[in-house]
Amino acid sequence: MGPQAAHERSPQPLFLAYSNRRPEDAAFLDELQGLERRNQHFRLMATMTDMSKSARTWSGETGYVDADKLRRFIGDPAAPIYYMVGPPAMVEAMQRVLGEASIAEAEIRSEEFYGY
Repeated sequence: MGPQAAHERSPQPLFLAYSNRRPEDAAFLDELQGLERRNQHFRLMATMTDMSKSARTWSGETGYVDADKLRRFIGDPAAPIYYMVGPPAMVEAMQRVLGEASIAEAEIRSEEFYGY
C-alpha cells in the first residue's frame, strides 16, 4: 500500500505503525524509512520492543504500540480507518489498544497470518 501510494503520489495521508523486537528483525525498515522521506503524505512510526538484545543502535520509539503512542503519532485517533496485519496475538493486542483509544469497530480492518 505505501510504495504504491508513493509511486502514485497519493494525497491521502498514510500512517504506518510498524513494531518489531529489534532493528535487525524489521523487514523492509530501510525501504519504509526511505518512503517516508520521499512521500510527504506517508508517516512511519517504527517501534522496537526488545532493544536490550540488539547489536544496533536505535533512536526511534521503543516499547509496544499503545493508545498514547497512537495519539502522539496520529493526533486525532478517531479520524483514520485502521488496517492491522500480523500474527493473531499482535492483531488481538492492537484491537485492545484501539478499543482503549475509543476507536469504533467499524473503523478497524484486520488480517491475521500464521507461522511468523
